[in-house]
Amino acid sequence: MRVYVPLTLPGLAAAYKAGEIGPGPLTAYAVTPGLREWYVSDDIEELEYAALNRAASASLRLIAGNPDVVRRRVVVAVDVPDGSAVADPDHSLDSSSIGEVRIASPVALTEAAAVHVDADDAEKDVTAAAAALGAADLGDDDAQFIVDGAEDHELLWFGIQEIPNLIG
Repeated sequence: MRVYVPLTLPGLAAAYKAGEIGPGPLTAYAVTPGLREWYVSDDIEELEYAALNRAASASLRLIAGNPDVVRRRVVVAVDVPDGSAVADPDHSLDSSSIGEVRIASPVALTEAAAVHVDADDAEKDVTAAAAALGAADLGDDDAQFIVDGAEDHELLWFGIQEIPNLIG
């Protein structure tokens, strides 16, 4: 099963140094029944893209919670055994947790398929979005517009062999 783990650049550096993303439990995003229902598509590529975007939003939340990290969203696409990523039934009605899964154990970085990271030119919008996130959560439409501005940036694809260049 392909899952998308939200991180920050320092989190990616720590994972690279340790050789694994962890410790568990990890929060990740995947094509779950709830995501299928929310996105209303049968196209697996579109559904995986939606899961990736959910993870990018979670990465933004990690950035907002840590003012010292570089303002670039990071998502690691990882293949895990079926059944190891489990959706929390208590969050099934919570729209912010659509596609969210838990992985009990750390995941070896060798299981990563790719790393997705914002380009340098996204930093200004990601910085503004991180600052506006709290107000957007409270229903402020102007703040939500700012958050959506960060989401307009497509994450770039990198092979796992390129991680040293990303964290260098």
